[in-house]
Amino acid sequence: MTRSDLSTGPRGIPNSSCWERIPEGELTEYKFNSCGYRAGMECGPKQPGTYRIVMIGTSFVTGMRVPREKTFAALLPLELSRRTGLKVEIYNEAIPYRFADTIALHFDEILKAQPDLILWPLTNGDIEWQSWAQSVDDNRIEVPSFFARARQIIKTSFATKSFSAALTEIFRHTRTATLLLGVLYASPTEYVKSSLMETGNEVGYERSETSAELQRRLDKFDNDDAKLEAEARDANVPLVAVMVPNHVQANIVSMGELPAGYDPYRLDDELRAMVTGHGGIYIDIFPDIRSMPSLQRGYFPIDGHPNAMGHAIISSLLAKELTSGVIPALKDASQKPTARRQGN
Repeated sequence: MTRSDLSTGPRGIPNSSCWERIPEGELTEYKFNSCGYRAGMECGPKQPGTYRIVMIGTSFVTGMRVPREKTFAALLPLELSRRTGLKVEIYNEAIPYRFADTIALHFDEILKAQPDLILWPLTNGDIEWQSWAQSVDDNRIEVPSFFARARQIIKTSFATKSFSAALTEIFRHTRTATLLLGVLYASPTEYVKSSLMETGNEVGYERSETSAELQRRLDKFDNDDAKLEAEARDANVPLVAVMVPNHVQANIVSMGELPAGYDPYRLDDELRAMVTGHGGIYIDIFPDIRSMPSLQRGYFPIDGHPNAMGHAIISSLLAKELTSGVIPALKDASQKPTARRQGN
């Protein structure tokens, strides 16, 4: 599906397609255009009279595990067109593992798409991983098939664990285990409790206090963001960033009760300060999540990516903020005064 090298960063294989189905999802096709993007359209100049948004980001924005027509990349332009009366389209250049430091490697491609606006949905993964090259052993990566991944799990488990421990590890990746975990994770309280025990102790994205490791990663992102904001500013194209919550954050917010020592809004606040500090535009969808507890059901419980329901909710949240007036060209048409009213 994707290949990577140290000179261009990750990208889809041009004019290719593949299929995937995870136990908790539906059969999903990934179809890439001649430029290697899951954009739903061919690359090239925009049509006259079209307001084009070029969207950048990683796997959340690519719409992993969800058919393209159900992703917010496909739903958002329809909602923006309805609200603004404009012909809005989104050209999606998001690719898994394409973080801030590698987006700069293809910024010329963003500009070739003739964007009127660049939209950058962020997740905690943009801070956690940052450089895809950290996990690259050579100059090329091919994403393995389901069967190749399964063989690797079995081989690694028996090579590094006892027989019983290996069986336990293998069972964790079966459909039965997925169903059992899905039942457990149907409870937001249990999901949050389990997730914080597993992931909250290393980097601590949801913790109230910033660890030294998290601060190091935030500093790197701050530096990378400054470079991207400068490139967008030089091109005279507005760059709008927004944080999309992960499953744990959405669950904590929807519960309405913060666990002691945790703050799901902190990373959102940190990113807002960085982006606006570099002269960028930041929109915030977190306040609206408090009144939308359904978002906690909008993720694959095990995989963690948004499901079709989650994409639909995220699309509505983004549409509301983008048409709130922060981008004058996208202001909700129902909020624009008519000429007669202005005359009065």
